[in-house]
Amino acid sequence: MSLAGRRAIVTGSTSGIGLGIARELAKAGAEVVINSFTDTEADHRLAADLAAETGAPVRYIQADMSKPRDCRALVEKADGCDILVNNAGIQHVARIEDFPEDKWDAIVAINLSSAFHTTAAALAGMYERGWGRVINIASAHGLTASPYKSAYVAAKHGVVGLTKVTALEAAGKGVTCNAICPGYVLTPIVEKQIPDQMKAHNMDRETVIREVMLSRQPSGDFATVEQMGGTAVFLCASAADQITGTTISVDGGWTAL
Repeated sequence: MSLAGRRAIVTGSTSGIGLGIARELAKAGAEVVINSFTDTEADHRLAADLAAETGAPVRYIQADMSKPRDCRALVEKADGCDILVNNAGIQHVARIEDFPEDKWDAIVAINLSSAFHTTAAALAGMYERGWGRVINIASAHGLTASPYKSAYVAAKHGVVGLTKVTALEAAGKGVTCNAICPGYVLTPIVEKQIPDQMKAHNMDRETVIREVMLSRQPSGDFATVEQMGGTAVFLCASAADQITGTTISVDGGWTAL
């Protein structure tokens, strides 16, 4: 399918899932805005490289997703968007009684509140044009839970709720909103965790992946950033016009357990 003539914003998209989604949207012909909280030469070079690779217009806009004004300004600086992918997120692991207050606030701000602020800024333009896609990157943890991840699980459950409300308010206006719920995805961050897990558990690479990292993912395989991007592109197709207010799990069966 072609997304030529559509502008997409992908938050938190200089690596991992966000970059994978940005790449697939650009390959489909969309004009893409990638984003992070830094503003370096490398950030803008990444956008230029992605444009050269895909043949689509790609630019970088700095915005700190922990700040409401930055979230809304991102949409304004991009001159609006037809496709909004709320992907920015961070994680911290600790028991509830030990969870640092600043970590809780940051996770809720970046993982949940940022999606509210960007969506609020983008919807009017989508309504005016009569077409739009809001795609929230939730998680298997938006549908289930794990210990020691209170802020992340709470925020991702909130993302799923926000998705449903957005879909209901946008119904009949040509705008859909859905949440993609990944399980474990093989990103550079996850790849870097494998050697530490091997050392901690005294296991080889394959055993750590199978018995530790993917113990809750029945397929036994990592999802890929390309699969996340392909799912996002599908949600932008006319075949998905009546898919709204729902979650799409790309988790190897995690939430089927």
